[in-house]
Amino acid sequence: MPEIEFVAVDGTRRRIPGDVGDSVMIAATEGRVPGILARCGGSCRCATCHVYVAAEWVSALPPMSPYEDEMLDAAEAERRATSRLSCQITLTAAMDGIVVHVPERQ
Repeated sequence: MPEIEFVAVDGTRRRIPGDVGDSVMIAATEGRVPGILARCGGSCRCATCHVYVAAEWVSALPPMSPYEDEMLDAAEAERRATSRLSCQITLTAAMDGIVVHVPERQ
């Protein structure tokens, strides 16, 4: 069971377990991570599950789809090179310990 480390804007860190095959967003909502709104429920339609993936983990992720790329342009928080929608990050066993930062707003 991979764990995701969520880092809040104030630097608070919280490790949440996730299931292989689920998304980082599902782990965040089930773990009640503040700042992950996930208003569309994970259908890549709202950008309210925007996260900044820690630089050392970016290369471990599959490339984003053109649709995710487009949705990130509509995100409330600043888009960065490490921006992803957590609903589009499917957990694998190799992602145990992945670190994502929650933006200040969604």
